Amino acid sequence: MTNTATKFESNWISPPGETIADFLEERGWSQNELSQRIGYSRKHINKIIGGEASIGEELALKLENVTGASAHFWLERESNYREALARRAEEEYLKENVDWLRELPVADMVKFGWISKRPTKWEQVKEFLSFFGVASRESWIKQYSFVEAAFRKTNKFETDHGSTVAWLRKGEIEAQRIDCQPYSAKKFESSLRSLRSLTLNTNPAEFCEQLVSTCAECGVAVVFVPTPSKCPASGATKWLSSEKALLMLSLRHKTDDHLWFSFFHEAAHIVLHAKRTVFFELEGLDTSDEREADEYAARMLIPEEYVAQTLQVSPSYSGVEALARELGISPGIVVGYLQHHGVVPWSHLNKCKVRYCWVD
Repeated sequence: MTNTATKFESNWISPPGETIADFLEERGWSQNELSQRIGYSRKHINKIIGGEASIGEELALKLENVTGASAHFWLERESNYREALARRAEEEYLKENVDWLRELPVADMVKFGWISKRPTKWEQVKEFLSFFGVASRESWIKQYSFVEAAFRKTNKFETDHGSTVAWLRKGEIEAQRIDCQPYSAKKFESSLRSLRSLTLNTNPAEFCEQLVSTCAECGVAVVFVPTPSKCPASGATKWLSSEKALLMLSLRHKTDDHLWFSFFHEAAHIVLHAKRTVFFELEGLDTSDEREADEYAARMLIPEEYVAQTLQVSPSYSGVEALARELGISPGIVVGYLQHHGVVPWSHLNKCKVRYCWVD
């Protein structure tokens, strides 16, 4: 036998014992003679040839002396065989779990470029495991069980759990790319007050960059991620570590009042509430934490001393614009506040709002 650095492909499931058997046939040796030469029992040699026992470093060195093939050759042969067995077992597992694809927004995720379209269903399952950073479907369920728990707090639990988990996971991935300073509550709260002025900027390409940069300096990663179908969340917050928070906003915010209220609402969860809790902005979710976040966002945009003045403002474009200049915020936010409190109907003064056309 020649010492050849052959590369064995993982999909060739052939135990290294077959190579030993070929060597014995070439030399005209029996398993008993090999056992005598190598110092292992005939029973153990038989198990190695049948793939029941593995080749370790000690045996590889003995085989090097007996066969002339290097220890590296035998160890690589063994490693490739075991890897091939593991991949075959994984493939069987993936095939058993292709029904998982029905729980996930495959088409939207491919369209958004989050994952690649694979030629077979079981390969698509593997693609999802990689996307979610888990080893199995069972691990995925455990890792993201909190999402279902959050949605069960609403009175409209008719959402697609898989779509929401996929959206959140994409936010986690995007947040990993943002280099943040360690979280500082004092610095973040101070920055929130200065960020109010960004509501006056009508260009998302400009204010989003500044928003992300300013929050990153405070330990908060702000990401904008489009929602797949059947994901009703407009925003979310999650602590990625004790020193880094994720603040997610979807691209379903079509007007400035909606966008900025959502941002300050999510920021409130980071400032006020427990780090162990994940929050989603959902229609129909009415808890004490959500009401507290709503109040925080409202007061951040329209301070307490301006509430009475705002509610009594002249319901006209000139009246709204004058008050907005005094407050230092977008007129659209003032209109949204008035509409929410029933001062003007939802159909009134909407020209004050800036409408966004998002590009992912």
